[in-house]
Amino acid sequence: MENAIKKEKQCYFCVNNVDEIDYKDTQTLRKFIGSYMKILPKKRTGTCSKHQRKLATAVKRARVMALMPFIYR
Repeated sequence: MENAIKKEKQCYFCVNNVDEIDYKDTQTLRKFIGSYMKILPKKRTGTCSKHQRKLATAVKRARVMALMPFIYR
């Protein structure tokens, strides 16, 4: 079990050929948000660096436009 080979996670956006991440698509964005409404790190979600940056921008825009909450109540 100690020497188990971990399968590398693939970027969700690269696999599905998503070029632009839309801030209005909250269903997709919620997959990358933790239980405390924090953006999950790319190490946990498996997104590539380019898409992680676009994802963070999209989540922040959705929060400002009141499409997603800043915190969990």
